[in-house]
Amino acid sequence: MDWLQVAILALVQGLTEFLPISSSAHLVLVPVLTEWGDQGLAFDVSLHMGSLAAVVLYFRQDLVRMSVSVLDYLRGRTLDADGRLAGWVLLATFPVGLAALIFKSPIETVMRSPLVIGMSLIGFGLLLGYADWQRRSGRSEYQLTFKDALLIGGAQALALIPGTSRSGITITAALLLGMSREGAARFSFLLSIPVIVLAGGLEISELIRAPEPIAVSALLVGAVLSGISAYVCIHYFLTFIKRIGMQPFVVYRIILGLWLLWVFW
Repeated sequence: MDWLQVAILALVQGLTEFLPISSSAHLVLVPVLTEWGDQGLAFDVSLHMGSLAAVVLYFRQDLVRMSVSVLDYLRGRTLDADGRLAGWVLLATFPVGLAALIFKSPIETVMRSPLVIGMSLIGFGLLLGYADWQRRSGRSEYQLTFKDALLIGGAQALALIPGTSRSGITITAALLLGMSREGAARFSFLLSIPVIVLAGGLEISELIRAPEPIAVSALLVGAVLSGISAYVCIHYFLTFIKRIGMQPFVVYRIILGLWLLWVFW
């Protein structure tokens, strides 16, 4: 890979990982528009690690409070709001992990069609638009219940369908359950941490079993660019949705989905 390819792929990964517009759709678009070859598993791992570092850094204070609360609970103290939030994050991660194990083969083969991605972009985009339009109240991530976490986790499993967008479907489910835009987005970002860890762990295990040549400098630059762009994306996305909402992303998803259907039909 040349440095332009490294930079573009890293920025695409960092920006689309957390926006509700589907990173898989954009990673399909890049080789179509550029005719670049596959960047390799090692580079994928480095980009995911950059995104993970960004979300952990951004929510570092929340994560510290959640960890302290869980440790205090294990020592016999009463579980507070931070501890419950940590529990809801773990609970909402189980469905996607289970679904990934069961449906791994069709997801990696049949469902990676650009047509599937295009239809998912449009269908789940319209659902996001409806959820944002009809939102009823403004609960924060600290006001979630066991049922809420389980339902959002179940919705997150749908993100295994390429084009759905993990952040998009979890924000959609949270909005439908009566959360505020910011609360829905914050919970979605917290959910990304165990999901990226699990996905990264699987990629690393595959890399160990089938080692490939590694260009260390490209991996480091890719990880840094992915991390910086992801951090900036999280910050400005949370500010943006409080004032404007999800509708611009819905319009973008529909346009991109229609374009993919037109090109690949």
